[in-house]
Amino acid sequence: MTRGDRGRVKLTKSACYSGPVQLTKGLNEAQKQAVEHRSGPLLIVAGAGAGKTKTITHRITWLVSQGVPASQILALTFTNKAATEMRTRALRLLADEGLTSEKPPFVSTFHALSVRLLREFGSEAGVPRSFVIWDRDDSIRTIKKAIKALDLGEKSPREILGAISRAKGEGKDIAAYEKTAQSYQERLVVQVWRHYEKSCKEEQTLDFDDLLLKTHEILKTSESVRERLRRRWTYLIIDEYQDTSAIQYDIAEFLTGPERNICVVGDLDQCIYTWRQAKLENLLLFEKSFPGTKVVMLEQNYRSTQTILTAANAVIEKNTHRHPKRLYTDNPTGEAIRVFRAVDEQDEARMIAQSVRELLGSGVRASEIAILFRENFLSRSLEDALIRMGIPYKVLGTRFFERAEVKDVLSYLRLALNPQSQGDFARAVASPSRGIGATTLEKIFAGKEDLLAAAAKAKVAVFRAQMARIRDTLTSLKASDALRFVVTESGLENALKNGTEEDKERLQNIAELVSLAVGYDEYNAPEGIERILEDAALMSDQDERNEKIEAVSLMTIHASKGLEFDAVYVTGLEQGLFPSLRDSTRDPEEERRLCYVALTRARSYLHLSYAMSRLKYGSREYALPSEFLDDIDPRLVHYEPSAIPEKRTRQGRGILDMYEDEDTII
Repeated sequence: MTRGDRGRVKLTKSACYSGPVQLTKGLNEAQKQAVEHRSGPLLIVAGAGAGKTKTITHRITWLVSQGVPASQILALTFTNKAATEMRTRALRLLADEGLTSEKPPFVSTFHALSVRLLREFGSEAGVPRSFVIWDRDDSIRTIKKAIKALDLGEKSPREILGAISRAKGEGKDIAAYEKTAQSYQERLVVQVWRHYEKSCKEEQTLDFDDLLLKTHEILKTSESVRERLRRRWTYLIIDEYQDTSAIQYDIAEFLTGPERNICVVGDLDQCIYTWRQAKLENLLLFEKSFPGTKVVMLEQNYRSTQTILTAANAVIEKNTHRHPKRLYTDNPTGEAIRVFRAVDEQDEARMIAQSVRELLGSGVRASEIAILFRENFLSRSLEDALIRMGIPYKVLGTRFFERAEVKDVLSYLRLALNPQSQGDFARAVASPSRGIGATTLEKIFAGKEDLLAAAAKAKVAVFRAQMARIRDTLTSLKASDALRFVVTESGLENALKNGTEEDKERLQNIAELVSLAVGYDEYNAPEGIERILEDAALMSDQDERNEKIEAVSLMTIHASKGLEFDAVYVTGLEQGLFPSLRDSTRDPEEERRLCYVALTRARSYLHLSYAMSRLKYGSREYALPSEFLDDIDPRLVHYEPSAIPEKRTRQGRGILDMYEDEDTII
């Protein structure tokens, strides 16, 4: 390995390196164009299942083969799961091609990148290096305290936190937000935000949105940091670009050097997070933002049958805010799309469970079956039906790091590294119980610990001594050993081991956390613990998905983004439910994109269902079938037998016209 004049790592090619031609073997023509684009802005419009991760990893490897140091490539995506897959595949491909470098490409999520930059440059924005990341529960707790302190009555902490989050997503701090605050609600948000900000500073914490906001502030105000990072990363690749917010757009622009070697990959047809501040314009206007952009369209799908793709194309082509394209595949035509027309939600759930059982009997694995829904409440009747038929299932969304016993251990870790964290102090001191109550905590947090009674002082002193021993351990032992010590020293192990059967199950979850920590033992203390805390705070629902469990997956369509299954059931296809008409601001094009995402999760079997009546919020409502069903060519579908009388409920030439011939398979 040699070093250049400025200390940059240069590429080493092994004797077995077969050259760039080998790198494009197995790629289609469009993928080759994307991979071999050397310099300047590049837009890759990648349809669902079009092999975008393969294209990105081959592009990374091709750039390295052309002499770009691997360490100068920065690739960003949105979930830890996606970042891990991209990193693993890129490193494997580099190794397969005989390309090695001292430092690998930096593959990360936007938020994880922000954590790294704030640890390094946080002083530029007044951020201490030992900051702790608050999760949503921490933020809600602090907002509630602020509402109580301000005597604002029964205000919704979630709504106020949502307003603060939206403002931060647009790159606004409290000062910028206050300048434009006019309504009563906006002025109320300012009051609460001030209290919230004060708590964050006192406890040396950042919330999820602060990670991006503070990084944005540093990059915007410090030219030296910008230039340093532009020299560090000369090539920038951003996956899922349609999901970027205004502040993420700015961060990407700040990191892009004068050579404009930025490559973005995305698909407007899969933009389903505008309610999380994702901006369609970032992708739609990319060519305007970066003149001279090369555009490559990836339209060949490697996932689904042509029948599924034809249906998905028909649903999405009515949208206007998109890059026109039509997915195609060399896969077989495939089976007809099955449509279930149910009397009510119980009938729908029964029909789905029966169909799932038949698929399992035919050899389809349970882990390759997903049941998707627009709203969470739809899962109840589905779960009941699966239980009655003895079908194993799992509901995506129960996150490991959100379990109470796991959060208890994390509180000890966070408090040890950041003694200013009042929330972690309160949680840790109560887990297990030490007889230190709310009144004692109030005095401690108010700086009046000297006024405590002797008995209370003694209890607090014992706890502080425990925390001192834990702090010493975290800064000296590798991550897994440090965690084992915390579990014992805190008293959690003893309390749970001698408790109920449920307590013993909680102890098993804590043991799983210790096992997980082994993967962080490669870092020096206390960096391994810091990274565990960071990953726990930045974990998404998809990152928690255990693909080894043989069970049917139940999840919202939003949660299914980026996943794929042999068989997919899309439920609740009714007007007002899907597409949702819950409020006047609902974007009909986003609902259509959501349907497109749902359909394209399926490889071989696609099932659609709706109920003529459904119990919602305690009242039975009657509905028409979703307009999305009208978009699908009737030759692509087969109606399952139904107890509902024959009736035509719509005009047109969609699949609803098949009512009079349910048994026909086309």
